[in-house]
Parts: sequence; C-alpha cells; structure tokens
Amino acid sequence: MGYSRSSFVFFLLTFVTYTYATSFEVRNNCPYTVWAASTPIGGGRRLDRGQTWVINAPRGTSMARIWGRTNCNFDGAGRGSCQTGDCGGVLQCTGWGKPPNTLAEYALNQFSNLDFWDISLVDGFNIPMTFAPTNPSGGKCHSIQCTANINGECPAALRVPGGCNNPCTTFGGQQYCCTQGPCGPTELSKFFKQRCPDAYSYPQDDPTSTFTCPSDSTNYRVVFCPNGVTSPNFPLEMPSSTDEVAK
Repeated sequence: MGYSRSSFVFFLLTFVTYTYATSFEVRNNCPYTVWAASTPIGGGRRLDRGQTWVINAPRGTSMARIWGRTNCNFDGAGRGSCQTGDCGGVLQCTGWGKPPNTLAEYALNQFSNLDFWDISLVDGFNIPMTFAPTNPSGGKCHSIQCTANINGECPAALRVPGGCNNPCTTFGGQQYCCTQGPCGPTELSKFFKQRCPDAYSYPQDDPTSTFTCPSDSTNYRVVFCPNGVTSPNFPLEMPSSTDEVAK
C-alpha cells in the first residue's frame, strides 16, 4: 500500500512538473558541430548539423541562459575544452560559459505573469542566433535575432579565435561594464547594436533589448545559424587558431 501511494505521489509530482514546464527547442543549423549549453536547467548536449535538443524549464526559472560552444573536444567522461563558450572543461555545464558566446537569456513567470527573455552580446558573439516564441502574441512577444557577420567584421581590438569579444570583456571598467552605476553606449558597443539591434550590446541596454511573453502559454525555440551559411565570410568550420581568424 505504501509503495502504491509513493508511486502515485511520484507520478503526480512528475505530471505537475511537466504540466507547468516551458519548452525550449534548441536547433543547430550551422554547418559545423555546436555543443549547446544550458544553465541552470539542461547542462549540455552535442548537436551536429540539423539536430535538436528540447529543454523543459520549470516555471519560476530565472537567470537562465542557453548558448553554443565551438571547437570542443570531450573524452568519454565528458571532460575536455572548447574554444568558445567553455564552462569549466565539462560537457554538462553547471556554470556560465567563458566569453565570447552569444547568449539566449530568460526568466520565467516573473512580474505580471510574464516571461522575460533576450539575446545578449554582453559576453560577446560566437554564433548567429534566433530566439523566438513558438506562438507569438504580438507586442514584445515576437522573434528576435542576431544573425549579422559579426565575426567577419569584428574590430581588431575585440577579435579572438572563434569569436568577437564585447569591450567589457576586453577592457573592463565603468565605461564598458557599468560596474559603478549608470553608463551609456560606446562606439564599440554600437558596433554590435548596429548589426544586431534586437540584442543587448552593453549591460544597461534594457529598453530596446528585453522582450516579454505571457507565462504558462508560451514555448520557445533557439536556432544556431538560422540562415545557414549566407556569406563567404561565414566559415564552414570554426577557426581554431588566431592565424586562421586573420585569413
């Protein structure tokens, strides 16, 4: 009798969890492997071209992010390293990735029963991305993107193997990181904003870069390289050295 009751309670908790979970479908359209990462829910997954990964995040999940890692090598125990987006040398991320990495960020069921979400370049850029509700409802609940050729056009001072750093990562300080109060856009942050107007380009870029959808009725899709390769400047394989970036 006790066993049956425990089984029923477990089933009920599982049912409730998935009933109130928000689904994030992560798809890789890049012509190279991307090792997707997701914290605090999900961990990590290798995605070859055309593969998808579904993450179910409970309502109330906050400070969450999804990103792609490139040029990774992991052993059978899931230990190794990635050129961009590495999270402590493990496949299953429990912490944030090392810049540069394009971020899809979200917080579920927050103020006024809304989900808050964005694409952020505050940690730089490594992979083109779209982030979209699967059932947009107008207003600030619509698809957003950062698909410009930022790696190919990256200013020399921000260029690193496999990506383009945000000036906050490269230079630090109040001007670029807003560490001691309000700050505004800089010429370097404008480089990102002009190419990806939907995305955060510096830490206090909230008014034009935060999006909302109704909680409990919206699922989402994140796509790496949504347009595939649209320019000869997009490499078929991510560069693995500074020399290759310069070519």
